[in-house]
Amino acid sequence: MKYFATVDGVEYEVLIEQDRVLVDGEPVDVDLKQGGVSELYSLLFNGASFEILIEAQRFNYDVTLQGEHFQVQVEDERTRKLNTGRKVPNVPHGELSINAPIPGLVVKVLVGPGDAVQEEQPVAILEAMKMENEIRALRSGTVKQVNITPGQRVEQNAPLVILE
Repeated sequence: MKYFATVDGVEYEVLIEQDRVLVDGEPVDVDLKQGGVSELYSLLFNGASFEILIEAQRFNYDVTLQGEHFQVQVEDERTRKLNTGRKVPNVPHGELSINAPIPGLVVKVLVGPGDAVQEEQPVAILEAMKMENEIRALRSGTVKQVNITPGQRVEQNAPLVILE
């Protein structure tokens, strides 16, 4: 099975077959066994023995080896192919309307005309079904127009803020 492991920003291709492991095409002598505690492992790597602590969170791992801490992301080949097809669409340049994704009540307006905003920055808070929802900028830009005020009810797809 082929995996892609990213360790602190550096990606490695790991191929695991029945009795061998290749990292970036090079064979490595490795054996990993779980110890008494669920996060503690015994690692034999190229003839040297190490204790390693691995804390898993879905596709991410916090790894501690000889007092050093590493962030590791692991993706199998199938997941990599699926994620390749999920590319983020290009957000157009020029004017961009940030619309209400759901009908709701405007709780707060967080920007005003002329404000510079960054991608993913909250621009307003809508309340719908007793939950507050942050409405975020799809890209960086400058606020050209704000079409809402606190306390106002808006329908789905209503233009809230216009960026330029």
